[in-house]
Amino acid sequence: MNEELSCLPESSLPFMDSTMQAVSSSPLAATTAGAHTHLHAPTPGATATLLQDFRELFKVKVVGLVLVTGWGGFYLGSMQSGITSLQRGLLETLIGIGLVSAGAGALNEAVERSTDKLMKRTADRPIAAGRVSLPAGILLGLGALGLGAALLAWTTNLLTVALALLTAFTYVAIYTPLKRVTTMATFIGAFPGAMGPLLGYTAARDQVEWAGVALFAILFVWQFPHFMAIAWLYREDYAKAGIRMLPVVQPDGWSTVLEALFYAVVMIPVSLVPCWLGLAGPWYAGIASALGLVYLGYTIRFSRILKDCTEDESRRLARDLLKISVVYLPLLFTALMICAGPAGKGL
Repeated sequence: MNEELSCLPESSLPFMDSTMQAVSSSPLAATTAGAHTHLHAPTPGATATLLQDFRELFKVKVVGLVLVTGWGGFYLGSMQSGITSLQRGLLETLIGIGLVSAGAGALNEAVERSTDKLMKRTADRPIAAGRVSLPAGILLGLGALGLGAALLAWTTNLLTVALALLTAFTYVAIYTPLKRVTTMATFIGAFPGAMGPLLGYTAARDQVEWAGVALFAILFVWQFPHFMAIAWLYREDYAKAGIRMLPVVQPDGWSTVLEALFYAVVMIPVSLVPCWLGLAGPWYAGIASALGLVYLGYTIRFSRILKDCTEDESRRLARDLLKISVVYLPLLFTALMICAGPAGKGL
């Protein structure tokens, strides 16, 4: 493998300033060549750049959201077993899930490097920009994925490991290439995107139960208004890269708005399923309903993109829905974790 594996940016290569160059060219330096070795230091900010590249490569923001929902699943699973979730297994489970998610994110960026170069918002990703080589990105992704799966196998159960690996495979090998083929890729991608809480639940319970499926359904439905906001906000980028998002295929916005609205409406009853299962009571029902109505309200507001509004206003509406979506989900899971209890005993 001849391609350089270093993921350091070119600006971090060793250097000599003009003073050192002058000294090295003197007769004295020539007579002492080989007797002394110059000490090289990276340019200022190189470490910060490297850390930022790792954050981008492993999609740390996405991993954070997966961990929040994974914790919710582990908490609810532990509740069902009548034990606290604040145990050693929680930390190991979250680290394992996080590593698998990070590895899948890195492999996704390796697969999408060509399309990432064509989009303004992704062109500076480390593999697309050339700061991390393709072999290095693949090795880092596989390493994180393997380490996460091994940790889950050691500390949880084979069901959780199998589901985690299936999630990564679906995301990298099915969803990612389909994005350039069909708009159905968004629907397919929602399956691996919703697996975080189910992985946490099975880690605690070692089986798939309706409570875990309910958490999966909540995250599955939540994604669509969230996705539609992103797709509309970056529709020009997606068009340049040949990615077949709804706003690209049907640029009038009607299909985008209808899909977002449909799932925002469905989100309310789906978020109440834990109550129907007896896992949470009226307190959670009230909080979930209120949060769902706010989410729906912002989605209805998003539908104003169909009117004669400026591009700036259109982008603002999409950005507002995107922001509220990433606030809504942690609040909903927090409410569920506070109000949930063993079947029939939730608040």
